[in-house]
Amino acid sequence: MIGRQEILIRPLLTEKNTKLQELQNKYAFEVHPKASKIEIEKDIKKKFPKVTVLGVSTMVVRGKIRRVGRFSGKRKNWKKAIVTLKQGDKIEYFEGL
Repeated sequence: MIGRQEILIRPLLTEKNTKLQELQNKYAFEVHPKASKIEIEKDIKKKFPKVTVLGVSTMVVRGKIRRVGRFSGKRKNWKKAIVTLKQGDKIEYFEGL
């Protein structure tokens, strides 16, 4: 269980995710690294009460190694969730952008 921290961090707006929205009614979010699928589903229902969640897929995106001159570093790992909604449901946040 995650405390009072934010589970949904931000929506992911890329070309690939836009295609998923149009064709398969799936929406992508960056989520808290320790959030479970059940917690993500509850948070989606709480923030967007008009939608019906059919499924949640999660994955950990590994941080890339970057170099600046002779110094190298690594970006942080982050968690991505793809939420499938019932046909006809939309998240208005994405439609306004």
